[in-house]
Amino acid sequence: MSRDALFTPFSCKSLQLPNRLAMAPMTRSHSPGGIVSDAMRGYYQRRAEGGVGLIISEGTGIGRPGALNDAKVPRFHGEAELAAWQQVVEAVHDAGGHFAPQLWHVGAMRAAGGAERIDDALLESPSGIPSPGKTRGRVMSDSDIADTIDAFAQAALAAKQIGCDAAEFHGAHGYLIDEFFWGPTNQRDDKYGGKTLVERSRFAVEVLKAARAAVGEDFALILRISQWKQQDYQARLADTPEEMAAWLEALSDAGADIFHCSQRRFWEPEFEGSSLNFAGWAKKLTGKPTISVGSVGLEGDFLDTLAKGMSSERDQHQRMDELEQRMSDGEFDLIAVGRALLQDPNWVAKLRDGREDELQSFDVKSMMALS
Repeated sequence: MSRDALFTPFSCKSLQLPNRLAMAPMTRSHSPGGIVSDAMRGYYQRRAEGGVGLIISEGTGIGRPGALNDAKVPRFHGEAELAAWQQVVEAVHDAGGHFAPQLWHVGAMRAAGGAERIDDALLESPSGIPSPGKTRGRVMSDSDIADTIDAFAQAALAAKQIGCDAAEFHGAHGYLIDEFFWGPTNQRDDKYGGKTLVERSRFAVEVLKAARAAVGEDFALILRISQWKQQDYQARLADTPEEMAAWLEALSDAGADIFHCSQRRFWEPEFEGSSLNFAGWAKKLTGKPTISVGSVGLEGDFLDTLAKGMSSERDQHQRMDELEQRMSDGEFDLIAVGRALLQDPNWVAKLRDGREDELQSFDVKSMMALS
């Protein structure tokens, strides 16, 4: 099967891409002092040179003291920090790529082992609950919430001002925005809580509205969402298409232009009775463009691959025909690739040029390197 559907242009407001392949955001922790490093600039530039249409940065912290839980993760506020990011954007553009930062607040989530952690007392979240039955950090006050909404909006505006092509908000995987979405971590009894998913979406809605007001109508805003959480891989926010429709329509109306729908395996259906995946349902329900993601080029998902240490060459070739078919059918608009691009900066170029026999098998050691 040809790969033509993966290499057709895509357009949404400020985002004008030559193909449908994006680099998924992946935390690298290679920016000491919170300023994106020269090594990271080269890392992003090499992926753009290798043919990636859209580079989505690793999560980068907004202007809140507890936005990040690792001192080596870059920030997206401050004069020096934004100047360094502008150099990244220019390097990606010079290489023919396009760039969107992922704007991040970790909420009550503690950093992984080995990270240069911040004090847990700085962590803030809807209810001071990182996962069911646990407490950490502090409960956000009304003023904390207002300041955080403004910090997200200012980060989106900064992205536009330094020449980014779009901005993505991290609303997935159990971090702050997702902690508002998820009932077990949002036990508030004010306007930011509630029994329904739509009620608990108010914080995200206000983030999107504030960002839209800051950047104007023509700058593309992406929202990354997930059903699963790091705290619970089986968690689901929306159990039915109807519940998902109400949730996503509220976010769409608030200003989300593109939904980046994270699932562990892109080929798995979201609801019984339909082969559509999460991104497929999001597109069907809202009419907005969507990005799918999840174990592209690999047979196993993230946890499987980490357990094995490597994916086989056979795995690298499987599922690509299915991906092409789903893209041809218009199920979703873009596909984000993670580990395959960590392993091989030229993964997209090889796919484009019919050199799939040259694709490298994923080795978990690439998680630690900046190739």
